[in-house]
Amino acid sequence: MRVPAQPTSAPLPDDDHALAQRVAHGDCIAFEQLMRRHNRRLYRLARATLHDAAEAEDALQEAYLSAYRSIAAFRGQSSVSTWLSRLVLNECLGRLRKQSRRDQIVHIVSSDGEPEVEPHLVSRTSTELPNEALARAELRALLERKLDELPQAFRTVFMLRGVEEMSVEETAQALDIPEATVRSRYFRARSLLREALAQEIDLAEQDVFSFAGARCDRIVTAVLGRVKV
Repeated sequence: MRVPAQPTSAPLPDDDHALAQRVAHGDCIAFEQLMRRHNRRLYRLARATLHDAAEAEDALQEAYLSAYRSIAAFRGQSSVSTWLSRLVLNECLGRLRKQSRRDQIVHIVSSDGEPEVEPHLVSRTSTELPNEALARAELRALLERKLDELPQAFRTVFMLRGVEEMSVEETAQALDIPEATVRSRYFRARSLLREALAQEIDLAEQDVFSFAGARCDRIVTAVLGRVKV
């Protein structure tokens, strides 16, 4: 009795490597799928590296263009995710180096003592948001601020390991550092974040159930009104 031949396993249509092969043959739909699959993780990586949302978007776009141009040379020696992460980091680090050189030049030529005008972000008003959504937004802003304050080496490791949940091996490949370094930097990043957040909590405890302002005036007025009756 003949045993039926087992079907050979083929990559799923949406598998990263299968998508990469399709992109290499000029399939723009596959490229869109690949970008959408990795957009959030790669944007977070760029944002954590560059400290600027608009700059992070630009860097990610440039990294994607680089990926599209060179994807035919991708041999699958690492995951597509790791390969894209390297491209994004290379783009970001290149921008940081350029910015550093520009800052040095500006510092040299700016001898008139006039303060430079720094671009600033205009935050959206949150008065129309429900209280819970507002609280989440404030907590997210606090975490992002504390993340931005971490040294870059710790920040990028934390984003890949803690936020994007990449493995130690994948993070090491993406950053081109030893796995032991990934572990030590991740541990240190978490320690620094805990310390920073603990300090914020200690300060916030002083204002819990704040009694100043309108509430204080309202109670005093009500009591005095009843006393005079």
